Amino acid sequence: MFDSVDDVIDRLASVGYLADRQLATSVFVQSRLEKPILLEGPAGVGKTELAKALSKASGRRLVRLQCYEGQDETKALYEWDYGKQMLYTQLLREKIGQIIEDSTDLASAITRISEQDSAFFSERFLAERPLLAAVRADEPVVLLIDEVDRSDEALEAVLLEVLAEQQVTIPELGTFAAKQAPCVVLTSNNTRDLSAALKRRCLHLFLDYPSAERELDIIRRKQTGLDDVLAEHLVSVVRGLRSLGLRKPPSISETIDWARTLAVLGTESLAHQQLADTISVVVKYDRDLERALEALPGFTASAESDSDRPATAVYQSDPDDEGHGKAVREQRNRLGRHGPGHYGARAEDVSPQPRIPEVSASQGDRSFTSKLGRRTR
Repeated sequence: MFDSVDDVIDRLASVGYLADRQLATSVFVQSRLEKPILLEGPAGVGKTELAKALSKASGRRLVRLQCYEGQDETKALYEWDYGKQMLYTQLLREKIGQIIEDSTDLASAITRISEQDSAFFSERFLAERPLLAAVRADEPVVLLIDEVDRSDEALEAVLLEVLAEQQVTIPELGTFAAKQAPCVVLTSNNTRDLSAALKRRCLHLFLDYPSAERELDIIRRKQTGLDDVLAEHLVSVVRGLRSLGLRKPPSISETIDWARTLAVLGTESLAHQQLADTISVVVKYDRDLERALEALPGFTASAESDSDRPATAVYQSDPDDEGHGKAVREQRNRLGRHGPGHYGARAEDVSPQPRIPEVSASQGDRSFTSKLGRRTR
């Protein structure tokens, strides 16, 4: 697919995908080793878009398996077209009657019908699903297994044969091996841990939010229509929002949508009111919206002065607000928060241990004898 790491960067850039050198190196190694690549990271950092860009850059057809909870192998591999089988059975009823008309008993009739199984369990009645379609494709394809972490562990086991051997086994027909090794890309948002067996079969790469410079380059290449200076300020605001510990931090795609929204409105400056009116483009939860609106004035001032992310100086998290933000984690880890005597407290805060009262030998003997006497009665 690619001649070098630089070729990966150039060809992906030609279809609108900006890849850093680490990502490009992983893609190049994958193309030479013909191993699947597993991309993990937060939603909206370009994992799915990479598979689409690989399809465009290489001229390969994209075959996509969208994973979800409760999905089974019939939706991923193949299934038999039972409706078509029943229709053919009805149409061929007269022919079936001719096959068994001279049968002397029920057993012989069943035997004759069973000899025709291959006619109804053939490729004519086979309904391909994404995994089998990618393996049986005559030309090389890009196989995207999207959000594999949302599927059940049973589906992971189904994937192992395809990932390791590039083949699919159908009991009624045999094993289908790939004519051309597909370029397999798996994505995960880390909603659950994937099995070691699946990870062992893949090259692994974690994709995080890009640097400010690369995110700005992405916005420029997407031709959002927003002025470069405003786009730079917008990136600063978005990165500030990500520092708030929101339930759903703004993704790269949402940053692009926000830039296009502001361009449609004819924004000439990142005024607080315009950002507040359009912030729902990147903030998706009510609780996140309250936090974002509270911190937005500071981010606007930061954009105008080109300072570096002053979010922590503007926004102070409530220590009683469980599960949100850096300030809450620091509050939980504060030294001595459990009071004197707790592990980790300062030495001067530790109260002396209470004195254990001394017991004379006669008192001990009387206590032991009394208890022993009660037990022996």
